[in-house]
Amino acid sequence: MRPAVSIDKFEVFADGLDHPEGLAFDRDGDLWVGGEQGQIYRITPKGKILEVAQLGGFCLGLTFSATQELWVCNLKKSSLIRLDRKGRILSSIERVGGVRLRTPNFSVFDSEGNLYFSDSGEWQKNNGAVFVLRADGKTSRIADSLSFPNGMALSADERTLYVVQSTANNVLALEIASPGVVRSKRIYAKSLERVPDGAVLDARGNLYVTCYASDHIYKVTSQGKVSVFAWDPCGTMLSSPTNGAFGGENFEYLYFANLSRWHICRVRVGVRGLPLVNLR
Repeated sequence: MRPAVSIDKFEVFADGLDHPEGLAFDRDGDLWVGGEQGQIYRITPKGKILEVAQLGGFCLGLTFSATQELWVCNLKKSSLIRLDRKGRILSSIERVGGVRLRTPNFSVFDSEGNLYFSDSGEWQKNNGAVFVLRADGKTSRIADSLSFPNGMALSADERTLYVVQSTANNVLALEIASPGVVRSKRIYAKSLERVPDGAVLDARGNLYVTCYASDHIYKVTSQGKVSVFAWDPCGTMLSSPTNGAFGGENFEYLYFANLSRWHICRVRVGVRGLPLVNLR
């Protein structure tokens, strides 16, 4: 498939990061990014980089709560870590129901303060899961036996949780009956070659899926139609893209973390992103 957007339209937004994977905008318009050695960076709208924390381990998905606290999935620490805006650790979750987390990977809040997060499990073992940390502090498993669940996105009406399955090259749609309760699940998009990683929604309901192993960005419409949004045949601008986030002028730019390199790149989409709970 021919990409909708040429790689020439992309630009480097910030460079000099340590193999970034997760990224999230705060309410001030700063972009927060995690590094491979546990760094937490804050990047101003003009691209100035400040390292605000060193957590150790390996930072994966980053998510802000409505109160601007940052939640970090940390691979090597097998934990979900909550930080304040000064980079101080407020709490950490290592176990759910007495069971140790293995690969906490990505999280997303709903408007009621419930945090959905993926634990990818082991590579090619189909033993990943999705959990919900409820606003009252209780945690439960809402889906299991998944194929390396990774990035996620919650629909505007909060009735569908999209979950990327990296080793199945697809995206699941979990129908949310009520906060933290899954009524059903189905394959929403497939043949996302290869190793899809992150997912982000625009305001029209289009889902953008990053592919770690092929340097593709796929676009999945609200009707489930799949097309190639962008592809980097050289793997230099898009280089193992992991997570994406909307931000920038008029909230129409998509920013991507590139795990195999040291930069964040961006491209103007021309469609506004779907604001996450901390940006509403």
